[in-house]
Amino acid sequence: MYVGTLSFDLLLGDVRSLKEKRSVVRPIVAELQRKYAVSAAEVDHLDLHRRAGIGLAVVSADAGHLTDVLDHCERLVAGRPEVELLSARRRFHGEDDD
Repeated sequence: MYVGTLSFDLLLGDVRSLKEKRSVVRPIVAELQRKYAVSAAEVDHLDLHRRAGIGLAVVSADAGHLTDVLDHCERLVAGRPEVELLSARRRFHGEDDD
């Protein structure tokens, strides 16, 4: 079994309130969940208007499949015009981990 996590640090465009922020972040999280069957949520910068942290996790029996899913997720977020991807951080946990 392999587990992969991916966290995004995002800068949002013209957002003036937390309500507007949620209207940008929520569809991204929903699309990640729907398209790639990952667990995803807003996990950081919860009280800032123009920053967002999204985290996701994937479980797979195959490390190659795991890498493909994380690649697709990163491209999806990076391609969203309403956000700027400041950083993406990946972690892999496999059967050999202690």
